[in-house]
Amino acid sequence: MTHSACVAPANDLRTPGEKPEQRRREAAFLTASVRLSYSANIAHFVAVRRGGRAPRRVRARNRFGAVVRAGGAALVAGIGALTQVTLAHAESSQVDPTVGYNYSEIETAHHVANAGAQRALSSSVGALFVNPANIARERVYHLGGLAQIWPEARRQSYGLAAVDSVGSSSHIAGAAGVTYNFQDSDGVDRQWTDVRFAMAYPFSDKFSVGLGGRYLWLRQDGLGPFGPSVASGGLPATNIVKTFSFDAGITLRPVPELAIALVGTNLSNPGNGFLPTTVGGGIGFGKSQFALEGDVVADFTSWDRTTVRAMLAANLLLADHYGIRAGYRYDSGAKGHAGALGLAYMDRAFQLELGLRRAFLDNAATVIGMSFTYHLESTGLTPTPGDTF
Repeated sequence: MTHSACVAPANDLRTPGEKPEQRRREAAFLTASVRLSYSANIAHFVAVRRGGRAPRRVRARNRFGAVVRAGGAALVAGIGALTQVTLAHAESSQVDPTVGYNYSEIETAHHVANAGAQRALSSSVGALFVNPANIARERVYHLGGLAQIWPEARRQSYGLAAVDSVGSSSHIAGAAGVTYNFQDSDGVDRQWTDVRFAMAYPFSDKFSVGLGGRYLWLRQDGLGPFGPSVASGGLPATNIVKTFSFDAGITLRPVPELAIALVGTNLSNPGNGFLPTTVGGGIGFGKSQFALEGDVVADFTSWDRTTVRAMLAANLLLADHYGIRAGYRYDSGAKGHAGALGLAYMDRAFQLELGLRRAFLDNAATVIGMSFTYHLESTGLTPTPGDTF
């Protein structure tokens, strides 16, 4: 099976390369440190529960603090364990690199849980990465962080983003974000930095237009079957992609519950699978307690033929705070299906999200997405429209 994202550079031949022992020692040290922190916090909590002699007025505060620290350490321990699996195991991934690269898509946990079906109903930070027109959907000032872990594909992504649609008196919305990514350090050894920015204008409550730009720096240092040679080693320590591209999107809302979107990505047509040119659309129907969406995307670059990805998603909100999400995706390029699930906790001041997707291919691939969004407008510190353009 051939595809441009893996065939173009010679580096993409995935014969394992020997890596320094230092990397494995660092991963083991990280895991041991996290376990030590977790054990210390649990021990403190148990001591208080058994009647330790802390002053009565601070005993309750100590219990709460111990629980928070233990919970935080447990979360970090989970991420650390996944990091150790993906970094310390000195074998190349058996997952097709194009599947792990995921068509240059950056996904929030919501996007992961919806299996990619978000072009019509996305908003806030997530809209920056999927449909720039939708950053103007709501009047918000949000700051967000995201992480993706792909255990089988041995990829990790970490990013920050912000969206502001309240500060402009002309109702122009803006957003920006950056992610750092690395994939299969003992195989293709791919690393890239993806910078995104977007602006959107709502012509009315029913129609908005957005334009997004992206700049990609990507290097790939993996060795082919002939080792470190010109024919097989590619361009070590050199960016093989360093270029700008742009996206565009429109969203139509004939009635408040219905959204119809059309999105094009990498419309400058870079001509390679690292920045694939795609055109896709979505139709979504959403009420206050539930939402349904279906998307279809045509990909003209990632494989040696035009391929299609079809996605469906359902979202349910319980007790005004708890989100349950599910999604399905069919990928004609990878010739496989994927199922997804997700959970979210939504508050006036912040939002926590977790998404899990499993692709059922010859070599199955799992992605775990985690996101945190802080709603800065809830603090009253955001600028008023009169303070800005």
